[in-house]
Amino acid sequence: MTTERADGGGTAEVLAGGLANAGAVFRRGDVVDRPAPPTARALHAHLRELAERGFTGAPAPVRLAGDGREQLTFVPGEVALPPFPAWVMTDDALASVGRLLRRLHDTAALIPVDRAADWPRELADPEGGTLLCHNDICPENVVFRSGRAAAFIDFDLAAPGRPLWDVAMTARYWVPVLDPATAAVHYPTAPDPFPRLRVLADAYGLSPEDRAALPALVEQATAAGRAFVTARLAAGDPVYTAAHAKLGGWQRWDRLQSWQTANRERFVAALLTEMP
Repeated sequence: MTTERADGGGTAEVLAGGLANAGAVFRRGDVVDRPAPPTARALHAHLRELAERGFTGAPAPVRLAGDGREQLTFVPGEVALPPFPAWVMTDDALASVGRLLRRLHDTAALIPVDRAADWPRELADPEGGTLLCHNDICPENVVFRSGRAAAFIDFDLAAPGRPLWDVAMTARYWVPVLDPATAAVHYPTAPDPFPRLRVLADAYGLSPEDRAALPALVEQATAAGRAFVTARLAAGDPVYTAAHAKLGGWQRWDRLQSWQTANRERFVAALLTEMP
């Protein structure tokens, strides 16, 4: 839809998706205007260097505005919104996300992390790391073209970490590593998660050691997600408060975390068993 910006910026298309910036992200032609994260200056430098090193799967910075907003290039394509449609839940779509994530990590590994930036810790790898991870590769943050992942957007929660942490975060959303009742809310066509975690691992190219460690790390990433929501609720965030209640409150989180723990070894077996 289009709207008239209250700040006098003219007619623009409101881009849907996300909770934190809902209603505050606009598109004018080839430019997206959105709230700038506190790390925007360091992020813009990182995104520029990704592009200079040949990674085309992220928006390019245009400028930082003086009103706390930023401008980035618009990435054309399709972005899935919940409830997620069947086309985004195919194994081919999942594999394309894994391959794009590996390309992002391989390129980011060549770029020194800006240690002076105050990177957000909310969803960051608790062990830290030398790679700038995205940390929020959910379906709403992946642009598809011709059925394949073409770009990642919304790097607001990017922070230094291990590549496997980013894979674990991605698995939570994309497999998804969720109990059936939780998955049914946003993933009405979600298939069996056990072989799908293998699809993601194969596409990314995980080593046997990383495969064995991945399910437990998904549990850690889920705990980080719960802490993220807890902080938002404690701050009185109305968007997260409403979403939390709608999705089942803490009972949903308890059920999800218990299910992940109970199925850890089954996920490990799916990741390590020889394929016929």
